Amino acid sequence: MPATDRPLSPHLQVYRPQITSVLSILHRITGVAVTFGTLLLTWWLVAAAYGPDAFANVQGFLGSFVGQLVLWGFCFAVWYHFGNGIRHLLWDFGWGFELDQVRLSAMVMLGFSAVATLITLIAAYL
Repeated sequence: MPATDRPLSPHLQVYRPQITSVLSILHRITGVAVTFGTLLLTWWLVAAAYGPDAFANVQGFLGSFVGQLVLWGFCFAVWYHFGNGIRHLLWDFGWGFELDQVRLSAMVMLGFSAVATLITLIAAYL
């Protein structure tokens, strides 16, 4: 068999991103973000157990602009990962595999994530 210069499997130079592939990659990224956010929550709880000075240090970081951005990102990651997890669970049952259903569920899930994040942030600041 002659050697060829073509790729052995599909790669990013051949295929353009589709909604399903982009959301799948984002699901993995938000899974990692939820893990790190959980570590941040653990840091906050441990600092509360260590006393007022340790807790004030954590609160100082979380109250800063960067800390707020991290918390907002964590909040979105939790809601996105939750919503997309339900979407994947429905796929496990065999529901929603038609192309129009996949696109609709993607838009619904993204809308849910954004609205749930906004509601959570509004509730947190009231």
